[in-house]
Amino acid sequence: MRAFEHFNASDLQTAIALLREPSTEAIAGGTDLLGELKARLRAPKRLVNIKTLSELHEISYSPQTGLKIGALVTLAQIEQHPVIRERFSLLAQAAASAATPQLRNMGTVGGNLCQKPRCWYYRSKLFPCWLKGGEKCFAEDGENKYHAILGADRCHAVHPSDLAPALIALDATIRVVGPDLDGEISLAELYTKPTESHRQMTILGPGELITEIRVPTPQENSRGVYLKAMERQSWSFALVSVAARLRCEGERIADARIVLGGVAAIPWRAKDSEKILIGQRFSEELAERAAEAAVAGAQPLRDNAYKIPLAKGLVKQALRALA
Repeated sequence: MRAFEHFNASDLQTAIALLREPSTEAIAGGTDLLGELKARLRAPKRLVNIKTLSELHEISYSPQTGLKIGALVTLAQIEQHPVIRERFSLLAQAAASAATPQLRNMGTVGGNLCQKPRCWYYRSKLFPCWLKGGEKCFAEDGENKYHAILGADRCHAVHPSDLAPALIALDATIRVVGPDLDGEISLAELYTKPTESHRQMTILGPGELITEIRVPTPQENSRGVYLKAMERQSWSFALVSVAARLRCEGERIADARIVLGGVAAIPWRAKDSEKILIGQRFSEELAERAAEAAVAGAQPLRDNAYKIPLAKGLVKQALRALA
């Protein structure tokens, strides 16, 4: 790890001003950033500690305005919060599935939403991978067991967040503060597949911070579930995950959200699956059709074709649990 200066931000505007300066980055829980610093994947000259911003540590709820979560709320707080467990159980389940208890006590919701991919070619300084400015994605012909099966182009890494699919399924929005992007956007808008001119997985630029996540109160008769397939039961990122939410009116599905994790560079919303479900009575045949639609167009690499039946199985399991 290279030496760096460390500043405690006195207020949000000071933090934004400092972060606009070259080679300056924010640090909160640090569970992802410190690993990159130790591996010398990033070498900022200055870190701005934003844990000092007390207003970003708050959780509040009202039926009218919904749930508000400060960006520095920890995953453990989300997992254990009684209102979230009761009214937003999908989110509590996702938080509980992330990492270890120790890391959940440190990691923040803002950091979890913005973490960098876990691709070993990206994480190794030995490989000048495309996402880091190189000429090629080494996963295409290399070890690609954990990589994308949907929507991949130049980069085959997957977005690793557990909270992002759950929050997108709950129609969450985020408040962003910064020099260019300043205001409220849907969480889904935060994520973007990397392109030649924008080799990142979010739209955030220098000096731009997520400050708050807002989740509307779920409508009556709405239920959600988060399922995650892992190689081991602790401290493991998703091979595939699914966040599913259904709202029923009588025996018919009135609204649906299906969002996959671990399969693409962004949380992958299966809109074709949702269209198949809406207006229908649940059946095994309907669940099968929705599961097939969720992975339609998948293009697996040499070692990750197993993700297709795995994703289909999780979608069907989630729909059975909710229906």
